[in-house]
Amino acid sequence: MTTGVGSVAAMVVLTQATYDAIVAHARRDHPDEACGIVAGPAGSDRAVRFVAMANAERSPTFYRFDSAEQLRVWREMDNRDEVPVVIYHSHTATEAYPSRTDIAYAAEPEAHYVLVSTADPERESFRSFRIVDGQVSEEEVRVIASAELTAR
Repeated sequence: MTTGVGSVAAMVVLTQATYDAIVAHARRDHPDEACGIVAGPAGSDRAVRFVAMANAERSPTFYRFDSAEQLRVWREMDNRDEVPVVIYHSHTATEAYPSRTDIAYAAEPEAHYVLVSTADPERESFRSFRIVDGQVSEEEVRVIASAELTAR
């Protein structure tokens, strides 16, 4: 299955623990947007290392990684031969769909862009997209047990 992004699968696979960590971060930072990444081995498309990051804007409508933290995290990924498999953030008052700003700032064409809406206090909306050259494609989110990820 491809999305038109080379041979990239049209699905993001996350462990239940990673899914829960992303949602917990989004709930914890509400009413501000939360953001972070899930790193994985280069070339594998395996999201294995959850990294919650600070929203430098501390805003309910916009996120930006703190530049010093981003430099540190990206250097750490380089040292570990990792890439940002997932780049996530939350929307606090709108649906889990990339805004025009999200699309304009999407700079990692191989990444899965996960959005979590915390607008409903009873349940979150969790969706994933590929954003390449301004084109948005929604993809399936598959949540698995940790043991299944290591077997992939």
